[in-house]
Amino acid sequence: MDPDKDLFFISSLNAIPQEFFEGPYREDYFEIAWLKDEKPIHSMKDEALYTKGDWMYLIPANRSPRPTKSGQKGTLIAFHKSVLDYEVKEFTLDVIRLFLGKGLGSFSTILLDEEIAATLDDILRVLKDEYKEQQKNFLVLKALLKAFLLKLMQYKTQPFTSQGLNEKRVYHFLLLLEHHFREEKSVSFYADKLNITPKRLNQILKQKTGKTITQLLQERVVVEAKQELVTSAQTIKEIGYSLGFEDRSYFSRFFKKMTGQTPEQFQKQAKERIFPA
Repeated sequence: MDPDKDLFFISSLNAIPQEFFEGPYREDYFEIAWLKDEKPIHSMKDEALYTKGDWMYLIPANRSPRPTKSGQKGTLIAFHKSVLDYEVKEFTLDVIRLFLGKGLGSFSTILLDEEIAATLDDILRVLKDEYKEQQKNFLVLKALLKAFLLKLMQYKTQPFTSQGLNEKRVYHFLLLLEHHFREEKSVSFYADKLNITPKRLNQILKQKTGKTITQLLQERVVVEAKQELVTSAQTIKEIGYSLGFEDRSYFSRFFKKMTGQTPEQFQKQAKERIFPA
C-alpha cells in the first residue's frame, strides 16, 4: 500500500494479496480483521470462550508483529493513520483506546453478538460499495468508517470521559509520542505536556503498559527506522539524523541493540524479500 494513494484497503480475509502483508508502509495503518463464524486465533486462558463466532481483531498503527497470512472467512479493513489527522482529539483518543484495549498491547479483540454484528454488517456493506467505486469519495469513506468505529466503541466501551485519569494520560502520551518522537527524546518534554512529573509519568506508563517512556520511545523509533530503511532514498546516515541521531555509528549501535541486526543487514534482507530480483 502507498499512503500517498491508498488511505483505505478493504479485502476478504482469504483473498489478501501477499504484497499487502509485505508492504513497507503496513505499520502506518490501523487494521480491523473481522473473522466471520470462526474460532479465535489468539491464545485464551478460559477454554470455554474458545468458540466459533464473529471475532474482531483491532491492530493499531505502529504496532508489530502483525499477521503474515490469513485463510479465515471474513473481512479486513485497513486505514492509514492520517485519516484521523483532522478529527477532534477526543475521537482520536477513543480510537486509540479501542484498538489498544485494556492491556495496551499490540492488538485488541472483540467477540461480537448477533445484534451488533448485523448492524456493523450493514455499515460494512455500504463501505465496501463505496470502496469499489472507480472514483472513490474520501469523505464518504471516512464518514462510513467513523460510523463503523463509533458503533464498535458503543458496543465495547463506556465513553472515554468516564475512564480514569491515568488511562487518559496514557492515550494522550501515545498521541504526543506520535507527533514528537523524532525530535523529542526527553522524558521531561512529555511529562510537562501532561502536567505531571517525569517520575509519575513513568510510573503510570509502567503500570498500564509494562514499559517505560524510554522503551516506548525506542520502539517507536525502531518502527520508523525500519520503514525508512526499506522505502527511503536517503542514506543510512541521513535516516539516523532524521530520527535524532547525530552520529551514524551511534544509530547503527542502537539499531543492532534493538533488532539484532545492523541497519545494512536489515535493509538488504528486507529489500530482497519485498523487492525480489
